[in-house]
Amino acid sequence: MPSSTPHPSPLDILGQVFGYPHFRGPQQAIVEHVVQGGDALVLMPTGGGKSLCYQIPAIARQNAGHGVTVVISPLIALMHDQVGALIEAGVSAAFLNSTQTQEESSQLEKQLLRAELTLLYAAPERINTPRMKGLLGSLHERGLLSLFAIDEAHCVSQWGHDFRPEYRSLSLLHETFPDVPRIALTATADALTRQDMIERLKLEDARAFVSSFDRPNIRYTIVEKTDATRQLLRFIDSEHAGEAGIVYCQSRKRVEEIADTLQDAGIKAMAYHAGLDSALRQQRQDRFLREEGMVMVATIAFGMGIDKPDVRFVAHLDMPKNIEGYYQETGRAGRDGLPANAWMAYGLQDVVNQRRMIDTSDAASEEFKQVMRGKLDALLSLAEDTRCRRVSLLHYFGEESQPCGNCDNCLQPPVVWDATEAARKMLSCIYRVQQASGISFGAGHIMDILRGKPTEKVAQFAHDQLSTFGIGADLAEAQWRSVLRQLIAKSMVRVDPEAFNTLQLTPAARGVLRGEVNMMLREQALGNKADHRKKSTKTSAKGLAEAALNAGALERLARLKAWRAEVAREHNLPAFVIFHDATLRAIAERAPQGLADLEGISGIGVKKLEAYGSEVLRVCAAAF
Repeated sequence: MPSSTPHPSPLDILGQVFGYPHFRGPQQAIVEHVVQGGDALVLMPTGGGKSLCYQIPAIARQNAGHGVTVVISPLIALMHDQVGALIEAGVSAAFLNSTQTQEESSQLEKQLLRAELTLLYAAPERINTPRMKGLLGSLHERGLLSLFAIDEAHCVSQWGHDFRPEYRSLSLLHETFPDVPRIALTATADALTRQDMIERLKLEDARAFVSSFDRPNIRYTIVEKTDATRQLLRFIDSEHAGEAGIVYCQSRKRVEEIADTLQDAGIKAMAYHAGLDSALRQQRQDRFLREEGMVMVATIAFGMGIDKPDVRFVAHLDMPKNIEGYYQETGRAGRDGLPANAWMAYGLQDVVNQRRMIDTSDAASEEFKQVMRGKLDALLSLAEDTRCRRVSLLHYFGEESQPCGNCDNCLQPPVVWDATEAARKMLSCIYRVQQASGISFGAGHIMDILRGKPTEKVAQFAHDQLSTFGIGADLAEAQWRSVLRQLIAKSMVRVDPEAFNTLQLTPAARGVLRGEVNMMLREQALGNKADHRKKSTKTSAKGLAEAALNAGALERLARLKAWRAEVAREHNLPAFVIFHDATLRAIAERAPQGLADLEGISGIGVKKLEAYGSEVLRVCAAAF
C-alpha cells in the first residue's frame, strides 16, 4: 500500500539525487504530471533531459509505495550506461538483457519480485516474452508496478527513421495493465510520426509535452560535395582537431575507407557498421564513450541512445533519408550545451541514390514510398534553401523561429542568381532529347549536349543536331550540376531508377518552360570557400569553457580529469557518468577547501558527495 509518510518532492529528488538545482523547460510539468499517475507523450530534443522525466517520477512513486518503473529501451549499451549512472547517484536500478547469464537473470528477477528495484530496463523484445509477462503480472497483482517508460518511442512508427517492428507489441502494456501510467519519449517526430505513435501505443488520452526542437549550440553547415573526403579532412583539421565526433556514411565499404583515411591522417578513428561482429561493435562503442578525442565513422547502425556529452561534431558524407534522421543524428553533437558543429557534404549523386532506394524498395507499399519521397523532398529543400538553416529545420517540425546568426547561410549568405534561362535550357534539352530519340538519358549526357561536347554517344544519337546542342557552353559542368540538382529538389525533374537513372520532366516543369515561373537559385560555390575557414574560436568548445580558468584552476581540472578516468575504469563506466566536464570545471574554479564547498555544484548529489567528496578535495589540494 502507498505510504502516507511525507517524501521528498520532485525538486528535492532533482537536487539530492542528481545534483541539479532546478528543472529545465517543461521538465517540472512533465514530472509532476507523471508522479500523479498521468500518461504522457514527451517530445524533447537530444540533450534536453528526457531521462529525468521518468527517472524522477520512478523514484517519487517508489517512495510512495507504488513499486518498480519498467523502462523499455532499444539498446544494450544505453541500458548499461544509464543503470550505471543511476547506481552512481544512489538509485537502485538494473537491466535485463541478452548479455546476462541465466543465473544473473534469475537473481535479478528475484530482486525485482522482492520490490528492491526502483527502475528496471529491458528491451521491447523481452517485454513480450511469456516469462516477462508473468513477472509483470505478478508485480501488478501486488500493486508494485508503478510506471512504464517507453524510450525512443518513434521506433513504433513506420514513418519514423528507426522503425522497429517489435515496438508494435508495446500496445499490450495498455491492454494488459490499463491502470499503470505510461510515458513515451522521443527526440524526433514530425506530425505524421507523432500521430502514429499515439495510435500504436494507445496514448490518445495522454497529455502531450512538445518542447522546442531548437539546439542553439549547434551550428548547421551544408556544403556542395566536390571531393568529400578531402573536404572532411579540412573540416576536422580546421574546426575540431583532437575532439570527439561522428562521421556518417551510407555504405559499410565507405565507412571502412573513411576510417582508414582518417587514421592515416593521424586522427583517432574507428569504423562501426552492422557487418562487424557484435562483440567488436560493442568494444568500439565502449571505446568511443570512454576515450577522449575519438572519431567514430559509422552507418546509421550507430548512435541511437549515445549519451556521450562532449561530441563536438557530427559530419555527414552522404545525405540521410529525411529530416528526422538528419536531426536525430546531428543532435548527438553538443549534448553538454557547448558549441558543436553539424556538417554535411551534399551533391547530385546523393539525390539520385536516395530516390533510387525509395523507388526500388520491394518491401514498401506505394503509399509508403510516396510519404518517403515527401520526406526526402523536405530534406532536399533544407539543403538548397538560402534561408537560415535553423528556421527551415524548425519549420519542418511546426515551430517558427528567427534567423539564428550562427548557421552557414547566416554567417555567409549564399549568392542567388536569376537562373530562369539556364533552367529553361536544361528542361528544354531533356525534353528535346527524349522527343528526338524516344528514350531518356542520364545527367552526364544531357550536360554534354548543353555544353556542346562532341562525344561518341552524342554522335551516335545525332544529338549534335538538336537545337539545344551547345546552348549552355557559357556555364561549367559543375554549375550545370548545381542547376540540375536544384531542379530535382524542386520536383521539376525526376530521376528514374528503373531506367538507368535517366532524367524525366514532371508537370511542375511546365511553368518554367512556358516562361510563367522565374527561377532564383543558389550560385554554385566554386572552390567551396566555406571549407577553407580558419580555425574558429567560436566553435572550439574546449577553448570557450576553459579560457576563463586561471593557471591554478587549469591544473586542478587536469588532475580531476585524470582522477575521474581512473574511477571510471574501476567502475567500467564512461568518465562522464562519474562527473560531467562542466561539474569538474566548476569544482576546479571553486577550489574547494571542505565538503561544504562542494555542495550546490551542479551534478553533485548527496550520494556522489558521500562517495567522492573527500577524494575530490584530496585531488584539488594536490594541485597547489
